[in-house]
Amino acid sequence: MRTDETRLPDPGHVVIDGATIATYVLEPEGPSAGDVVLCHGTPWSSRVWAQVARRLSATQRVHLWDMPGYGRSTMDAGAPVDLPTQSARLARLLAHWGLDRPHLVAHDVGGAVALGAHLVHGAEYADLFLWDTVTLDPWGSPFFRLVADHPDVFPQLPPALHAALVREYVSGASRHRLDAATTDVLAEPWLDEVGQRAFYRQVAALRPADTRPVAARLGEVRCEVGVGWGAEDPWVPVEQAARLRALLPGDAPVVELDGVAHLAPLEAPRAVADTLDAWLSRSRESLTGDAASAETGSPVVAGHLPPGGGSGMSSSGF
Repeated sequence: MRTDETRLPDPGHVVIDGATIATYVLEPEGPSAGDVVLCHGTPWSSRVWAQVARRLSATQRVHLWDMPGYGRSTMDAGAPVDLPTQSARLARLLAHWGLDRPHLVAHDVGGAVALGAHLVHGAEYADLFLWDTVTLDPWGSPFFRLVADHPDVFPQLPPALHAALVREYVSGASRHRLDAATTDVLAEPWLDEVGQRAFYRQVAALRPADTRPVAARLGEVRCEVGVGWGAEDPWVPVEQAARLRALLPGDAPVVELDGVAHLAPLEAPRAVADTLDAWLSRSRESLTGDAASAETGSPVVAGHLPPGGGSGMSSSGF
């Protein structure tokens, strides 16, 4: 993968509750069919969505944000980075953008953030699509627990040792399938002195106790929800996808991407974009009361897709 494929435009900055947030907007050349908001997880930034965002922005206005503590947003130690705080920020950011029921797409802990903004803070979505989402127990590796137990030790690691740890951690999410250049792009925000402290601070702040109240309310979600997963996800096993699907409203089948690990937007951007294009097209038809959609809109997506995308998927979407 070329590193320019993960680039985004220069960000704008928004201050929410004292925290400076890097935001990005990709506009279509013609009229926009709607607004899509993409949420990243940990230890990532909006760059994991860059290729998918460019594809979606052919027809929709696409909004991205780096959560405080990540990417090009503030890494100041005074800005909390726990999941409940990030959920509140997302709700306020959507209000700042003036978005009325946007389409939300979220990956990893970004799913917990999006669900919290909706269920706890009243953000309304046209629909929600969750990729390899961290919501249900169990989650959090022994590494997370080790950092939480020794919050003052890891920030003092020698820079070279810290850099090796971060690169190995990042690479492991894809089962070491990402090339070195892409791994470096994902690791780069964490490698200077500020980034090193921020890396371990956000790890220590991520607690399953913060997702349990959201998980307990999944049946209260007020929009259609889609679920996608890498069939070989080493961090959040694909078995969780069916459990999550069963707890959410609706019956759209889980989309599993064969040969893909945890970083579907980077490992299989075409397949992810194809899935989302179909999902958004169906959602727009449903929202406008399209008669043809009412007659033919039964979920028809294949249960498994090859990482290359389109050939494994019906053009009519879910």
